[in-house]
Amino acid sequence: MDFMAVYGEAGMIGVVGIMFVYLVINMSKKSTANQESLESLKIENKGQSETLENMEGILIKLIDRWNKSDETRDRRNEDLMKEVNDMSDKISYLSGRINGSGR
Repeated sequence: MDFMAVYGEAGMIGVVGIMFVYLVINMSKKSTANQESLESLKIENKGQSETLENMEGILIKLIDRWNKSDETRDRRNEDLMKEVNDMSDKISYLSGRINGSGR
């Protein structure tokens, strides 16, 4: 009976040992697969970051372009308003001359 007890106990320890080795090997394979996935995500993230930086640069250039066109439009508007004011002054002067000469 002692032999059977020792054999049964050693057999169970062997099975648990084999299961432990299988667990370690399986975890190692999963770790390698996870590492590869993380590496591919890292590369993809780098590409997305570059794309975002490029888009940011394009947007900044577009906003600068809009600002420049707004400045040009504002200058044209100011010049036009100056001309309208000058014309209004001249019309007022001529209107005064016409009204004044009739009396």
